[in-house]
Amino acid sequence: MKRILFIIFALLAVSAHADNYAQREEVQAFIADMQTRHGLDAERLAALFQNTRPLPAVLKAIAPPAAPGMRSWVAYRQRFIEPRRIKAGLDFWRQHQAALARAEAHYGIPAEIIVAIIGIETFYGRHLGRFGSFAALATLAFDYPRRAELFRRELEALLLLARDEGRAPDSYRGSFAGAIGLPQFLPSSIRAYAVDFDGNGRIDLTASPVDAIGSAANFLKEHGWENGGPIALKVGAGGTAAQRLIDEGIKPARRPAEMAAFDIEVPAAAPAAPAALIELVTPAAPAEYWLGYQNFYVITRYNRSSFYAMTVMQFAQELRERHFGYTARSGFQ
Repeated sequence: MKRILFIIFALLAVSAHADNYAQREEVQAFIADMQTRHGLDAERLAALFQNTRPLPAVLKAIAPPAAPGMRSWVAYRQRFIEPRRIKAGLDFWRQHQAALARAEAHYGIPAEIIVAIIGIETFYGRHLGRFGSFAALATLAFDYPRRAELFRRELEALLLLARDEGRAPDSYRGSFAGAIGLPQFLPSSIRAYAVDFDGNGRIDLTASPVDAIGSAANFLKEHGWENGGPIALKVGAGGTAAQRLIDEGIKPARRPAEMAAFDIEVPAAAPAAPAALIELVTPAAPAEYWLGYQNFYVITRYNRSSFYAMTVMQFAQELRERHFGYTARSGFQ
């Protein structure tokens, strides 16, 4: 019911402004701000917004689920770690082995982590998104009050990216949330972390897998990836004491030895570095508990979900085992 009401109200809001964005006061204020702070041409921006219409499909895609219920770790994992994606990942690794090895040497990010992220994000370029990025971000910036501030910043970043690259702002395409290219970077992340890894003088995360590889690696490094450090370790946990650790969040803050007081069963070989207690729940099944180290936390900077970070780790481990025929790698526990 909540999702249905959300969509109805969103569509009513869109219908009320169905002519174009240029006539709306908040958009005019945004244009003036872009001119003042960045020197962007107000007339060109007004013309761009004049030709832009809200996208109801974007609001429908971002709406909360109709019946949220309990998320399922097992179901989430199975969506991504499955035969077709594993095969595509191995093919991608073989095809771009030199670039992956270079990224690993330069940034310290294991090749399998990069391959896993690109596979989860876009199935190696098969699912890049079908929305015009400017229209999608405008829709979310001006018709999605819940996160309008975030998406106005991304709309601003897209305009600056277009100026940097000498492109029309409405020439970009990507996801309903404005993410672009094989690694699904938002415009602000493209400006901050994307690199010209193929050395052709420009960055293209859509057409250049090599740029995507280097950019994903740079993103992880800049967010604090520890070269050779652990990612996660499975432990035994349960009860109210463990819940206190879970409630502290996913940022590593306690050493494993401290967690014994919270009824956490930690293997003797566990790295002594700070970690967080991660709970992965599945309806009608026992929850899994893991220690999430710094590198686990770094993966959540890409997508702020423990399910996502654990799937990246386990998908990467599966790819490495099949690529090399063994699982040895410091960092995988």
